[in-house]
Amino acid sequence: MRLLDILLGRSRAVGPDLDRLFALPSAAVGLEAAAGFRPTGQGAVCFATVEGAAFERTHREIRALLDADAGRTPVELTHDSYGYSWLVSHRSPGELPVLVNDLHAVNSTLEAAGFGPRLLCSLAGFAAEDGRRLALVYLYKRGTFYPFAPLPGGRQQRDNALELRIRAALADELPVEDDLGRWFPVWGAPGL
Repeated sequence: MRLLDILLGRSRAVGPDLDRLFALPSAAVGLEAAAGFRPTGQGAVCFATVEGAAFERTHREIRALLDADAGRTPVELTHDSYGYSWLVSHRSPGELPVLVNDLHAVNSTLEAAGFGPRLLCSLAGFAAEDGRRLALVYLYKRGTFYPFAPLPGGRQQRDNALELRIRAALADELPVEDDLGRWFPVWGAPGL
């Protein structure tokens, strides 16, 4: 931070720190204790859709890297109704650390190939025994997490009380996004 920024009370955005993803497995323990949510084994990386040979080459590299595990479901590339692309990884629910490695590898590979500015977020899915779903969403450009809890029934409504409860429960485990206006809904996100 520069002297003028300090004198004027300005701060700079934190920015991406992909190593923060590795805090998810320990946060999952707190999440289960506080609210009964367990990992689903599904996660995804979202980015603005990219066309062209450079992306195709990078996509093949990601698939070769992650699909090298024998007997696992291949990484999927899907597109949502908002025009974003998602690379989805499937693991067993007990393999959250491996899923986090997958998410980190996808983000790192896209970043190294020059697609960092196109990265939006990553998420890991969680579910409670009563069927409620939850995602812990990592905002790539902010380097922070937030909970996203859609209400059951597909009505595109959020369980705001649960999201705030999860924020409080995970405040010591993850860098949680302070600006609630940046807690964007990820309706229909694969892996949720």
